[in-house]
Amino acid sequence: MNQSKDIDESYRQREVFADIIQFRRSNRAFDQNIEVPDDVIHQALEHAMLSPNSSNMQLWEFQWIASKDMLDAFIPLCLDQQAAKTAKHLVVFVTRQDLWKQRAEWNVQQIESAIQGEANTFQKAGLNYYRKLMPIMYMRDPFGLMGIFRKALSFFMGLKGPFFRAGGAAQQRITVHKSCALAAQTFMLSIASAGFHTCPMEGFDEKRVKKILGLPRRAEINMIIAVGKGTEKGIWGPRFRVPYDEVMRKR
Repeated sequence: MNQSKDIDESYRQREVFADIIQFRRSNRAFDQNIEVPDDVIHQALEHAMLSPNSSNMQLWEFQWIASKDMLDAFIPLCLDQQAAKTAKHLVVFVTRQDLWKQRAEWNVQQIESAIQGEANTFQKAGLNYYRKLMPIMYMRDPFGLMGIFRKALSFFMGLKGPFFRAGGAAQQRITVHKSCALAAQTFMLSIASAGFHTCPMEGFDEKRVKKILGLPRRAEINMIIAVGKGTEKGIWGPRFRVPYDEVMRKR
């Protein structure tokens, strides 16, 4: 009997998730008469924080644009896109690779706070991971020597067997942007589950966005997401995708 209930609940959850996936569309024009409650954004950001990310470093930051003055200021920075003009909220997803030391130390503190008596094998491995490996993975220098070291280490260790192929600054940027994009997707699905719509935007002036937000040089904008109650004219046609068999390879 319990197994039957579990199966029924599993199907129900799958159907709910499928409905959310189908509901989530990039809507480019929002209803100006319908507000999006702050608690919807707040909960969606909390959900975004639970997203998977590389080594639990959480090298991201979410800038919630809610005031009328800031929303108006962002319209030209988003190149006058209709989604930005009609958005009730904007959320700027930012990569913060520059915070790697603080986030590594934060992870160390979380592990240490859980230690009772002597650290177990798992806890010791975690401490070594954040104290020794993360500096190797994220440390940078003006001459790119750490990048050369990482590539050389990967090459020689890879001769012995499968090994993570660490690279230079470009790979570091890719890593943090992947994690931030996962958080952005979680955010959009959460907004959809509340019955509202989003539009992720890549068209913006990153330099001016960073300036108005007071972000440091090494911070980067992953995307800006507009939020509101979508309209019919905000959907630019049916959603179509490349055929499943063309993109799926089962090995």
